[in-house]
Amino acid sequence: MQTNNPRFHGPTPDDAGLSTVWRDEPGETSVSGVPDPPPPRPLEPDPADCCGEGCVNCVFDSYEVALERYRTELDVWRERNANRDASE
Repeated sequence: MQTNNPRFHGPTPDDAGLSTVWRDEPGETSVSGVPDPPPPRPLEPDPADCCGEGCVNCVFDSYEVALERYRTELDVWRERNANRDASE
C-alpha cells in the first residue's frame, strides 16, 4: 500500500516490508568494500498527519512500529560493523 504523504516514501510500516528506505542517507563502506550504510531512521509523522479519530492503525502507531524495527536493525548494523575501524 502506498501513501500520499510526501514525507513518507514507500510502503506503509505495517506492510510486510518494514525495512523500507524512508529517506536517503549517505552510504558507508564495509571492510570488504561493499556499501553497508546504517539503516535509515524513520521520519516522525507531523501532528497534522493524524486525523485524531483514534484509528486502529494511527500514523503514530505505525511510526512506533517502524522505530522499533529501526532500533533492531541499527543494533544489528552496529554489531556487524563493530570491528570495522580496527581492521582499516
